[in-house]
Amino acid sequence: MKSYLSLDTEAKLKKLQHLPSHIHFIGIGGIGMSALAMILAKNGYSISGSDRKQSQALQELAGNQVHIFETQEESNIEEIFKIHGTNILIVKSSAIRENNLELCKAKKYNLKIQHRSEVLAFLIEQKKSIIISGSHGKTTTSTYIATLCSYAKRNPTAIIGGVVPLYKKNYNYSNSELLIAEADESDGTLVRFNPNIGIINNIDFEHVDHYINLADLIKTMNQFAQNCKILISNFDCQNIRNNIEVSKWFSTQKISNMDFALIPKKSNGCEIIADYYEQEKFIDIIKIPVPGIHNLSNSVAAIAACRVAGIPFKDIKKGIDHLQLPSRRFDYKGLWKNRLIIEDYAHHPSEIDASISIASTIIKTKNNFSKISPNRLVTIFQPHRYTRTKQFQKEFAKSLSNSDLVFIAPIYSAGEDEIEGINNKIIEYELKRLKPNLEIYTPDNNEKLIKLIKEKTIEKDLILIMGAGDINLICENLFLELIDNNSSKINLAA
Repeated sequence: MKSYLSLDTEAKLKKLQHLPSHIHFIGIGGIGMSALAMILAKNGYSISGSDRKQSQALQELAGNQVHIFETQEESNIEEIFKIHGTNILIVKSSAIRENNLELCKAKKYNLKIQHRSEVLAFLIEQKKSIIISGSHGKTTTSTYIATLCSYAKRNPTAIIGGVVPLYKKNYNYSNSELLIAEADESDGTLVRFNPNIGIINNIDFEHVDHYINLADLIKTMNQFAQNCKILISNFDCQNIRNNIEVSKWFSTQKISNMDFALIPKKSNGCEIIADYYEQEKFIDIIKIPVPGIHNLSNSVAAIAACRVAGIPFKDIKKGIDHLQLPSRRFDYKGLWKNRLIIEDYAHHPSEIDASISIASTIIKTKNNFSKISPNRLVTIFQPHRYTRTKQFQKEFAKSLSNSDLVFIAPIYSAGEDEIEGINNKIIEYELKRLKPNLEIYTPDNNEKLIKLIKEKTIEKDLILIMGAGDINLICENLFLELIDNNSSKINLAA
């Protein structure tokens, strides 16, 4: 298959252009910010950053000569200004408010300020790129593409919104010509990217703090689509089919007129066996070692991207057996007091549906990937953002109603101001309307949540923890008490 990676660079890469000699990241510990900072540090730039929370990412940055400020104060900018003068770039994300002390001081000094997407766009221009967008599955698909390319000996630079099991970090630095990254639609900044190969996995109304309605989101996705030299998209998504002009289609539902198809034959809670087709021609039977039809869709998207990039299928196949989900994506954490613990990043109703579907399959098929066969589904959900909870309270309730026991944690604000009357109890109210006999708990704080989990769960429960906030950290306090076989902990997708 012809490679489309040379369209804007023809035969050779551009030399890495110069940014200001020192780059300071406000909120450097964020999953996207830390990966950018590390790539630039490894490219020889002087890097500093600030973050209030300690993390493994910050420790690694510090180990690579990145200066970390543990507060966000004006004095941080004063300190780097004394050393570097005005030859400084300040990088911020959409999470940084305009009254941030560092940002305000940088403006007083008239320093150059850019959004993180502008820095990522700069890096994209230096390489041959595969950029992944869509409402759901960006991090998983990016992880798969990076994994397949690595096993095919293409060793890409990768900037990922989650920890990639192969790399054990959220980035990969390489001198090769290929870059893989996510295009975040949450704030509309993905329109800055001009990739060689773009992917849109799906379009679902999301990020209600930024978009007025679905049509508003589709307009932004169309702008991204038009910027792609080649666009690969999901035919199974009606919102894409009806609104986006696509170069190459993939599907998990149909073969005819599809450029790439991966049709499931057999599935359980661990893996899916599927037939793979290109241009309607049967190629091979593939075992995808990851559960869930949505992950099958992510898999064929990844295979399609690699094929369009010119990688032979025989080389791609070397990596398929090694596909694993990124961290916090249906992530098997171990056993706690004979309860199976799985963590997932799901924070939108569609994502909750997908995760609960896999969990239900595990229970139904009595899958034997752990020492126990769970009997009951317990969901712990932390709503993410007041705006999203207000918009989707009924949909959240409908999704969670497919559980046997539900805990709804207090809302994780993600920096948003509170909205009067919007809290975890409004989801409980909607759930009671749908399923009056369902056992539901809505604790007011994390201490009460942990206490209830200890009291109300029983042996052979499958406990599915969902949310994009700090619910994983909350529950770590519980699981540290007793994790069985922690030394041999595996990822469910392994």
